[in-house]
Amino acid sequence: MPILEMRRITLSFGGLCAIRDFDLVLDGQNNRVHGIIGPNGAGKTTLFNIITGVYQPDEGKIYLGESLLTGLPTHKIAQAGIARTFQNIRLFGDLSVLDNVRIGGHVRRQHQLWQTILGTRGHRQGERVMTEMAHALLKSFGLAERWNQDARHLSYGDQRRLEIARALATQPRVLLLDEPAAGMNSSEKNELAQLLLRVQEQYQLTMLLIEHDIDMVRRLAQEITVLDHGQIIARGKPDAVCCDDKVIEAYLGKAQTKGQAHG
Repeated sequence: MPILEMRRITLSFGGLCAIRDFDLVLDGQNNRVHGIIGPNGAGKTTLFNIITGVYQPDEGKIYLGESLLTGLPTHKIAQAGIARTFQNIRLFGDLSVLDNVRIGGHVRRQHQLWQTILGTRGHRQGERVMTEMAHALLKSFGLAERWNQDARHLSYGDQRRLEIARALATQPRVLLLDEPAAGMNSSEKNELAQLLLRVQEQYQLTMLLIEHDIDMVRRLAQEITVLDHGQIIARGKPDAVCCDDKVIEAYLGKAQTKGQAHG
């Protein structure tokens, strides 16, 4: 049974087709980390927005295991087991590092309003468990000593790590990472790659990774899909895909590709 399956997903904005006939099956065994690459405007983030329910596709269906996700609101999709990070970091800057992670934990937690108001024993116990989980995640991400610091005071690289920790607090089955290395230097990218490999192994997650740093994608992903103008132009093992003529042309352009061929 595939963990995530997308069948013939199509979405248009007005007369512009943003995603066309997109298919993907992730089995969670041989394809734990799947890279999504392509030039700017290829439709990569749009694809994430479709998976998470921000956009509803014009055609096609998405399944998480046996559960149909298509048509569900975003919070129901998160509860089902889909978590994501964003190109532009979206933390609660005035809240503590710990509280940012605890907020992620509330996505999966089921409780009644009256339990919260009355502070019942079950509610208090749930809050303690959530806090312990948040501290454990912060320790794994090297942020344990900054738990009481406002998130906005963290360095850029630490804010990126905190956003991933918050996503993991939702206990996802599939984690969508939208350019997690954006704005990082080479040292920070290396640390992030090691962290993501450790996280994937520890939590046995399936990851979808959008990233412009091709070297990082090749290091992390077992398979890569390449998008251009909303369509799949290549899919396969990283080394094969990166040598594909269609992929090179999409990134460099026809003129430059021809120039290199004659040079």
